Amino acid sequence: MIKATLHHLVIGGRRYINRLIHIPLPTLVTGADHISDATELLHRHKFNNVMVVSDPQLIKLNLVQPLLDSLKQTQISYSLFDQVTPDPTIAVVEQGCELYRNESCDAIIAFGGGSVIDCAKAIGASITKNKPINKLAGLFKVRKKLPYFIAIPTTAGTGSEATLVAVITDATARKKFTVIDPCLVPNVALLDPALMKGLPANITAETGIDALTHAIESYIGCHAYPLTKQYAISAMSKIFNFLPVAYANGNNEQARAEMAIASFYAGAAFTRTSVGYVHAIAHQLGGVYHVPHGLANAIVLPHVLHFSLTNAATKLAQLAKILHMVDMDCNEQLAANTFVKRVEQLLETLNIPKHLPQLQQADINMLAERAIKEAYCDYPVPRLMNEAQCRDILQNLLTTHS
Repeated sequence: MIKATLHHLVIGGRRYINRLIHIPLPTLVTGADHISDATELLHRHKFNNVMVVSDPQLIKLNLVQPLLDSLKQTQISYSLFDQVTPDPTIAVVEQGCELYRNESCDAIIAFGGGSVIDCAKAIGASITKNKPINKLAGLFKVRKKLPYFIAIPTTAGTGSEATLVAVITDATARKKFTVIDPCLVPNVALLDPALMKGLPANITAETGIDALTHAIESYIGCHAYPLTKQYAISAMSKIFNFLPVAYANGNNEQARAEMAIASFYAGAAFTRTSVGYVHAIAHQLGGVYHVPHGLANAIVLPHVLHFSLTNAATKLAQLAKILHMVDMDCNEQLAANTFVKRVEQLLETLNIPKHLPQLQQADINMLAERAIKEAYCDYPVPRLMNEAQCRDILQNLLTTHS
């Protein structure tokens, strides 16, 4: 009872603090084959030595080359840092900082998925504060303008191009930590659906459900308010309508464009309201087993929704009605259950697995303890979860339950 009271007091206080903090939205550039807009913006603002942050796979696929060619044509010097790994580590961030300093860069372009954008944010923050990134973990420890920053996402899911968060992995401790500060929001988000046409179907599915998770947890959390609810509803509407299309036909440019906007809206929602237990658990699975974040979210999501139903039924029912899953006069419990069922049906359509082969029985106590600790007094969840309840959810993810 004391823990619950403390949690609600802290969350209640943060709800009002959140309203007072100005979180900028990046300048939004949309449209296919608009990569040259990035270099035009750099040229307009008189930046002439940019660091391009990406990953080896995107280099191998030759997706970054049009950007590099455009920089050359505009006579903007660049240094390419293409060593970003999934779940970027402290060491990777330090490598990027070293290149930025050695080459005297004056701006950053992140070209890639959430890991790339988060790594670029972390490099910018570490450079700005002249501190190791792990020393900036937590809330509002940067508080200084980053170098001019353009984010070009190549997946539609993390919403990192719209958020004030960077998630970094401490490889030694086998856990993730977050750096949270409004100055981490990029100056520009360039959404080009043409870049996403080549995404494999499973990556399309997992990143799309990542965005859906952001929108749902933002909406049902205690920090939601009219603007964030509208962002979340817009994202969910697009995801339910267009994610199955993008999954079935990756070359459908309209579906890719709609999913890119959905990811942006979901990012704008949760960066103002925070997330919940789906993320708390998924972060542990990613930190310990390197499970891709979108996949971890997708597997955990229905379990947390069922757990939250007792307290979140009103909001889940609202979503079912707003998204035309049920009639407006449908009773609350049936509408809420229908929403959860529609999420489960979407996961089945996308062939999301129900179990994690990496998960070890011996780790469940540790994972549950870490997840509950991460969420406590930080995530504005509709219903508090204890370690035993978290262990039950993790137990259901074991392959032995298949």
